[in-house]
Amino acid sequence: METTTVHASGTFKPTSWDEKPYAELEGAPKLTYAHVTNSYAGHIEGEGTSDSLMFYGKDGTATYFGFERVVGKLGGRSGSFVLQGAGTWRDGVATTAWTVVPGSGTEALKGLRGEGGFAAGSEGEVSYSLDYRFE
Repeated sequence: METTTVHASGTFKPTSWDEKPYAELEGAPKLTYAHVTNSYAGHIEGEGTSDSLMFYGKDGTATYFGFERVVGKLGGRSGSFVLQGAGTWRDGVATTAWTVVPGSGTEALKGLRGEGGFAAGSEGEVSYSLDYRFE
C-alpha cells in the first residue's frame, strides 16, 4: 500500500522551561536535565511536553537529546504522538531534528511516522516543519 507524505508547518512557543544541572564537576562539562512545555499552532495544534538531557561544552555549545509527547491534533486528526529530538546549540541557535517514534501515535494518529525539526534563536515563536505519513 502506498502512503502519501504530508508537509506540516507552523509555530510553537515555549510556555515553561525548567532546566537543572544533574552533574557538575570542577573542570568537567556541565550536564543538565530540562522539562519544557510548548504550545503548538498550525498543522500541529496542541501542547507538547518534553524532557531532554543536555551537554554543555566549554566552547559555549551544547548537544541535547530528548522526547516530547504532543497531545492535540495533527492535520485535523486528534490524538497524541511522541517526537524523538536531537540537536545542538551553537552561536545562539538551537537546531533540532525530529523523528516520530514508531508506534507512539494514539487515537486517530495511530500509525503515524515522520521526520522534521526546527531552528530556534531568541524569538518567542519558533517555526517547525514535519513531513508525515500513516502506515
